[in-house]
Amino acid sequence: MSVHNPSRPVPAGRAQEQAKAQEFEALKRKIHGKLVDKLNLSKVGELEGDKLRREIRLVVEHLCDTEDTLLNRNERDRLIEEVLDETFGLGPLELLLKDTTISDILINGAKQVYVERRGRLERSNVTFRDNAHLLQIIDRIVSKVGRRVDEVCPMVDARLTDGSRVNAIIPPLALDGPAVSIRRFGSNPLKLEDLLNFKAFTPEMVMLLEGAIKARLNIIVAGGTGSGKTTLLNTLSSFIPNDERIVTIEDAAELQLQQDHVVRLETRPPNIEGKGAITATDLVRNALRMRPERIIIGECRGPETLDMLQAMNTGHDGSLTTIHANSPRDALARLETLIMMTGFEMPIKAMRQQISSAVHLLVQANRLQGGPRRVTHITEVVGMEQDTIVMQDIYKFVQEGIDESGRAFGRFECTGIRPSFMERLESTGVRLPASAFRQRVMLKG
Repeated sequence: MSVHNPSRPVPAGRAQEQAKAQEFEALKRKIHGKLVDKLNLSKVGELEGDKLRREIRLVVEHLCDTEDTLLNRNERDRLIEEVLDETFGLGPLELLLKDTTISDILINGAKQVYVERRGRLERSNVTFRDNAHLLQIIDRIVSKVGRRVDEVCPMVDARLTDGSRVNAIIPPLALDGPAVSIRRFGSNPLKLEDLLNFKAFTPEMVMLLEGAIKARLNIIVAGGTGSGKTTLLNTLSSFIPNDERIVTIEDAAELQLQQDHVVRLETRPPNIEGKGAITATDLVRNALRMRPERIIIGECRGPETLDMLQAMNTGHDGSLTTIHANSPRDALARLETLIMMTGFEMPIKAMRQQISSAVHLLVQANRLQGGPRRVTHITEVVGMEQDTIVMQDIYKFVQEGIDESGRAFGRFECTGIRPSFMERLESTGVRLPASAFRQRVMLKG
């Protein structure tokens, strides 16, 4: 068994690389400091966007030329870009945010950054100078959306300008330095065609979901963390007619609806005195006074669930939301748990009747081994049988195994059950072919 010896010398090549990296970082900090001293803030305020960046680039290039360094052309260009990113953007994060293949960025302290590509986590070469530098970048992110993070409020949810979701937690809660989790959505979110190409679902499943949205059925998208719930919710919302008034409610606004008539609402955390918080429950109740035709809640995770179900039951058909659950049956159990969080003493049977009359369809999304995301169930809530909510699967995905690269594969099946809401679909002009519900294997993937 080998024992690590802290006094063991670092190999010469690696020591040389570390020394060069430290010199590069020191030079970058020096030029950035000179840039801050040189900037005329009153003149900077008159310039905007790309023009401002071009002007500052000229100043940085001049500062680089005044330094007696042995940088080659590539290193000089990299230095200039990193100084500009530090000045205008999010520092080292900018390099990762420009990479469209990255879906998640996970930062565990200043020196440990992981990214997810094609469903697999890998360590990145990107690092921050120290924890103070990382805290500075976090503060830059959260201040843009009117939030704060400090010792009094060491946890925060925020978003980037492209809609990507950010969660940060800092010491003393995070023991090894600030931890940041960024869920990428990108400026060009995945569209229906992309999800079909990725075999997230089949054309028949899309036809049913499109018909259900147009017929104003209430739909809950269920799934675990990273299963693609928000992406799926975005895709489903694209089927909502353009002339309807939609109100969205989120903790951190990340939905990217394409319709014209959308009112976006966002919760607000308490201020430094612990007052002024606006919860999702408050926003749902307010939304009911805004004459919405559809209410979309980014995620039900608390007492707002009861208000959402009551809205679904009282004339706000066609509403959509997501919920954390691993199966359609678990989703119903979680709804019950969330209703109990309101503090109301409601009999189980009355609670389940409320759920069964409000929810028409459950769409289950799962992230399988190796990274593929699949819609594993489209399940209809049929009604009540004594004290039990009755459900039936219309479509489902059956996993068959794992391939050589470690990715799960399987088949999409139609169960052969014709949904009981077909008459409602047909009464609103939505007609699906009888073959859409013929029992068979629809697609393998």
